[in-house]
Amino acid sequence: MTEASTATRTASPEATARRARPTTPARETEYRPRHPLDLHRTVVFQRRGANDPTLVVDGVVIWRASRTPAGVATLALRAAGSAVRAAAWGPGAEWALTQVPALCGADDDADGFDPSPHPLVAASHHRHPGLRLSRTDLVFDALASAVFEQKVTALQAFGAWRRIVTWHGDRAPGPTPRPMFAPPSLDGWRRIPSWVWHRAGLEPPQSRTVVRAAERGVSLVRALDERPADRERVLMSLPGVGVWTSAETRIRAYGDPDAVSVGDYHLAHEVGHALTGHRTDDDGMLELLAPWAGHRQRVIRLLGLSGVREQRRGARLHPEDHRSR
Repeated sequence: MTEASTATRTASPEATARRARPTTPARETEYRPRHPLDLHRTVVFQRRGANDPTLVVDGVVIWRASRTPAGVATLALRAAGSAVRAAAWGPGAEWALTQVPALCGADDDADGFDPSPHPLVAASHHRHPGLRLSRTDLVFDALASAVFEQKVTALQAFGAWRRIVTWHGDRAPGPTPRPMFAPPSLDGWRRIPSWVWHRAGLEPPQSRTVVRAAERGVSLVRALDERPADRERVLMSLPGVGVWTSAETRIRAYGDPDAVSVGDYHLAHEVGHALTGHRTDDDGMLELLAPWAGHRQRVIRLLGLSGVREQRRGARLHPEDHRSR
C-alpha cells in the first residue's frame, strides 16, 4: 500500500489468538513511508514515562491506547522492512489506522531545513535520517499531559498521569501485553473529584487547569483544528496555560517543528551546553536557535539525540510527597 492508503483487512487468526484474553478481530493496514523512518524514536516520543498506561513498548511492537473521535482504540505498530504494519482494535480502530501516517511523521515537512550552521546539528541529522516529528491530532490528551508536567519533576508528573488515566480512563481493547488505558473523556476529566487529584499527586492549580479546559473542550478543539495559525494564542487564552504548556501541547498534538518550550527547567541549559559548551538562559537559547527558525523543535530533538550531555552536579532531587497515607 502507498503512504496515503487507508485500506484495512481482518487480522490473521494467528495474530489475534496469540494472547490469552479473548478479543475481537483486529483491523490491519500497512504504511509505506516515502522517507527514512525510525519508528521507535518517532512514535515513542509520545510516551509519558516508562509506565505510561497509554503507550507500551513490547519487544518490536509499539502499543498505543487512545480516545479517538470515534471511540477508544488500541493501536499496535511494528516495523517490517521499509513498511510499518499496524493493527487496531475497538470502536476507534478505523480512525487510529487512518492516523498512522501522521503518527509516524508523514506530515512532518522538513523542506528548508539546513543543519549546516552547527556541526553537531549536522552530524546528528546525518546519523538520524529516520527521525520524524510525530503528531496525534488528539489535542486535549496532549494538553492534559502537559499540564500535569507544570512545575513538578517528570517523575511526579508521570506518576500522576499514570494514576489518573488508570483510575478514570477506559480499558484499552485488544490483546495488549499488559493492561492499558485510554485517557478519560472530556466529561470524565470534568467529573474527577478533588480528592482523587490529590491522591494521584497533582497540585490544585494543575487539576483546576485541566478541569477548566475540559469545560471548554469541544469549542477548544474545534478552534484549534480550524485555525492552525492561531493555535498558540487559543491555547494561551486558557487560564493556567502559558507559553511552555502551549508549546508542549503543539509539539505532541500537531508535530509543530518550530515550537520551543520556553520556561523549561533544563532545556535552555541543555541547548546552550550542546551548541556552545556553556549553559544559557531562555533568551540565550532563542538566540542560539534563531538560525533554524521554522525548525527549532527539530533542532532540539536532534541535539537530544546527539549524545552531548552536560555533566550533572549536586545531589539528586527527591521530590516530597504530601499526600495522606
